[in-house]
Amino acid sequence: MQSVFCSINYILQVIIPLSNFLWEFPTNFEWYRRIPALGNIPLSVLLLLGSGIYFSFRLRFIQVTHFKAGIKSLTEKHSATTGISPLASFFLSSAMRVGSGNIIGVTGAIATGGPGALFWIWISAFFGMAAAYIEAVLSQIFKEKRGDEFVGGLPFYGRKLLGNKAWIGIFLSFLYLLYALCCLPAQGFNVISSVNRMAEIVTGSVITTDSVFSYVIGIIIVFLTAAIVFGGVRGVARWTDRLVPVMALLYIAVVLILILLNASQIPFFFASVLRGAFRPEACFGGAFGTVLAQGVKRGLMSNEAGQGTITMAAAAANAKHPCEQGIIAAIGVFLDTIVICTLTGFVVITARCWQGAGAKTWAALDRLPKFITSIEKLIPGNSLSLILSFLITLCFALFSFTTLLGLISFSEIAASRVCKSAVWANTVIGIALFVITFGVLCSLAGLDLGNLWAFSDLGNILIVFFNIPLLHKGAGYVYLATKHYRQNNKPPFSSAVIGWKGDTFWDSHIR
Repeated sequence: MQSVFCSINYILQVIIPLSNFLWEFPTNFEWYRRIPALGNIPLSVLLLLGSGIYFSFRLRFIQVTHFKAGIKSLTEKHSATTGISPLASFFLSSAMRVGSGNIIGVTGAIATGGPGALFWIWISAFFGMAAAYIEAVLSQIFKEKRGDEFVGGLPFYGRKLLGNKAWIGIFLSFLYLLYALCCLPAQGFNVISSVNRMAEIVTGSVITTDSVFSYVIGIIIVFLTAAIVFGGVRGVARWTDRLVPVMALLYIAVVLILILLNASQIPFFFASVLRGAFRPEACFGGAFGTVLAQGVKRGLMSNEAGQGTITMAAAAANAKHPCEQGIIAAIGVFLDTIVICTLTGFVVITARCWQGAGAKTWAALDRLPKFITSIEKLIPGNSLSLILSFLITLCFALFSFTTLLGLISFSEIAASRVCKSAVWANTVIGIALFVITFGVLCSLAGLDLGNLWAFSDLGNILIVFFNIPLLHKGAGYVYLATKHYRQNNKPPFSSAVIGWKGDTFWDSHIR
């Protein structure tokens, strides 16, 4: 096991420079860095933030004007027998969005770029809501029916928009599968290590990674994941319907307690974020581009707006109109980033571990220990500290577990674009479970998977570079669909509404 891990870790060490190069391109070149103002901003930031701004203006800020309508759609009763409800789709997408990145991603962004990184996480999320709207509407327009489920997303609308060529869909499907397989080991590692930490808090004793308890928990995680994901999208949605509200509300409640206990720090929090956004401190690199890049990069890692990796959830919904699901996708970004990431940022920033004499020691910690240390500094008294640390660790475990479910479920949907055979779909799920088992075994062996974040970063930026151009190519259809959505007494949606010359699901199921 140790030799296998060392070999993989060596490969990942090679990945780190490649990942950093793509995220920082073209700031890696001197000629670009000499350009005033622009020279500090990577292409990835321009692509994500620029596209979000452009879409927001073209859609007349639909993420604001139709926010209330989206909330109403979420609360409506749904009785269709095909697909899942818009609310279930919202929870399914939130299972991926509200993940470990909401804690360790934000913590890492602040540790690297300072408090100002949170401001740019907000900005990227606000404009990212428009990108999430675009990709969700495209997913709905080009979804397909498979039995009593709907399938769709990046590989499906990518194929349709690029001449309906089979190899396009296959390529995008394998790109998503690569992304998922890069992320799964770390999530499996996060779940079991979190459960072990909760057991340590309850018992007050150290639980070694090679203990019987750890092995039993590892087996339960793998078998529980398998039992859920083999139930298909609707089976996974039933679990996320239960888990996502619990974990989100629990996390919000715990951090609100911390905010009440530290209410006097609220002015310091906002002042640090706003000041750091435009005047970064030297200890964080002192460069505006560093703060901006960290905010956009970690904002993407959290809400995945414009990335195309959560589009399968949007396609799975039995919506009344494609744009209805687009608004719901935008609300998902709001919940994930404007709400949950802000709460994480409050804890990290107001604890002030990032400044002062102990800043270097804190910076050397891994991301979750950084956050737990920040929590402990904000809590008066040992008993309350243990309770809240336990609850936060529980949230982290649930965040990671629901992300596991989403990654595997969406991988199976992506695989269906390659081949509709049940054997092939089960093979993909089996490979995913094997990769999760590897992550669990790494935890049991007491190994560190820190370098996997570089692999995850690489998967993120590669998909962005492919998905954003597709969103621009398909945006014209979304604009026409949005115009139709805004009409009063509108006729049922069909391909004719957007001028699409091929058939879609909506043509054979006029509502």
